[in-house]
Amino acid sequence: MSESCVLVTVDDGVALVTLNRPARMNAVDAGLRRELTEAMGRAARDVAVRAVVLAGAGGRAFCAGQDLDETARIEWRQVAPWLAAQHAMYQSVRDLDKPCVAAFNGVAAGAGFQIGLCADWRVVAPSTRVGQPEVKAGLASIVGSYLMTHFTSLTHNIGLSLTGELVTGQRAYEMGLVSELADADEVLPAALRRARAMAQLPATAMRVSKRRFRALTQPGFDAALEAAVRAQLECFASGEAHETMRRFLERGRGG
Repeated sequence: MSESCVLVTVDDGVALVTLNRPARMNAVDAGLRRELTEAMGRAARDVAVRAVVLAGAGGRAFCAGQDLDETARIEWRQVAPWLAAQHAMYQSVRDLDKPCVAAFNGVAAGAGFQIGLCADWRVVAPSTRVGQPEVKAGLASIVGSYLMTHFTSLTHNIGLSLTGELVTGQRAYEMGLVSELADADEVLPAALRRARAMAQLPATAMRVSKRRFRALTQPGFDAALEAAVRAQLECFASGEAHETMRRFLERGRGG
């Protein structure tokens, strides 16, 4: 039996949800999408869980984004169901009525950064790299650029979305994209401390406050998801996405 793509432990009311594909820098594939969506649903229903921390296994990455080995094989007919599963994963983080803290204990890029943007609080080391590199893989930056509108200026958003360049955790903090800085070996402990503190707050007040934030942003999020399907269909139909990812994978393999 293959190892789980997502590991969950619960201690003192805090569920630690760990993305567990370290050999692939915790990149998102079908298994991780499914297991993370299921794990967040279980945490939402478990009365013993009062807060959630998201982290990545292996020490190198929180999540390096889409697994391009999978994405490069997607045909245009598969784009809509692929994105539906992707968007359900993001929504499972948004739907949590309990505090959710993302520990960026390593690079957080693309889909990985977007998972964190769906959380309530993000902790990162000053030197860790984060951002939205989709355009470099031939994909449109749609959901990520929408999520960033809630945290940073249009200038910074355009810069990240249209260059695909990653920035340091320090710079992301200055832009308003992350909530807290910590030394690299303190990112996860700091995230757990924040989650435990938030878990002690009145649960009903937390729940209804989070629901209000979700109501304020859900129409825009839904519109971004619809726009993402149209945009990625165009990228795949052009052949540009496949060609760009093929070149990237060949470089990575020394081809």
